[in-house]
Amino acid sequence: MKKSMLFALAVLGVLGGLTAAYLFGRTPPTLPPAFAPASSSDATAIYANGIIESEQPGGSNIVIYPQVAAPVAQVWAYEGQTVSRGAPLVALDDAVPRASFELAQANLATARDQYNKRLVSYNLDPKSISKDSLDTARDTVAQAQAALKASAAVLAQYVIKAPADGVVMAINSAVGSYVSPQGAYDVYTQGFAPLLVMSADQAHLAVRCYVDEILITRLPAPEHMQAQMLIHGTDIRVPLVFVRVRPYVSPKIELSNQRQEKVDLRVLAVIFRFEKKDLPSVYPGQLVDVFIGQK
Repeated sequence: MKKSMLFALAVLGVLGGLTAAYLFGRTPPTLPPAFAPASSSDATAIYANGIIESEQPGGSNIVIYPQVAAPVAQVWAYEGQTVSRGAPLVALDDAVPRASFELAQANLATARDQYNKRLVSYNLDPKSISKDSLDTARDTVAQAQAALKASAAVLAQYVIKAPADGVVMAINSAVGSYVSPQGAYDVYTQGFAPLLVMSADQAHLAVRCYVDEILITRLPAPEHMQAQMLIHGTDIRVPLVFVRVRPYVSPKIELSNQRQEKVDLRVLAVIFRFEKKDLPSVYPGQLVDVFIGQK
């Protein structure tokens, strides 16, 4: 009886081992890719990483830093808002500079009062007051006016205004947060970021491509250059128009934004533009694939 049980258990063990070997030895079918990898119909085209940004005559996006350090008192703008040049965006706490401004106004009023009294006295009787005293009072008024103008200029720095027509893309602070000329502290990146980021009119956007330095000699001449942008995760291909080349080869740290990063690869920035029409899902800051070929 015991021998029969042992034999049955041995047979079951062998069958279990064979079943496990079969199950674990199978190669699972390869899953299809989430989206087709980037490719170009032009076998000679050069591949480059690209980042979408606002179209500017020079530079990229508009970054705004406060000129003074103070807590944020009010935020008038919102992300995605279209604003005009000179529109107020953010107000900083201006209690101290406003007090200085009011003091300068009071000093100017006092100086003018003293000057007017001496002027009336001098006009009634030139001997009642010396000409030097009258000139000193007039100079005091001029100094008070200059002090008021300087105080007003300082007070104006506590209201951040739009430097150009455009769209507010990012506001990196909130009411009560402390900002400085270094910008606003970001608790996620543990670094400083601009208080606001704006783009120009988004009817057209730019694509800044980074071409590996070993491929620079293969770049076609600007008048013969054509490029195509592929948006990640889609089959959308957008033709690009050449704008300019930034004539400076720099370390490839722009896409990671880590200035302390040690890199060996250096790249050349080539800027293209495209029309955003019929592309509602494209935004500045988005990474794309770009193929640069020859017409």
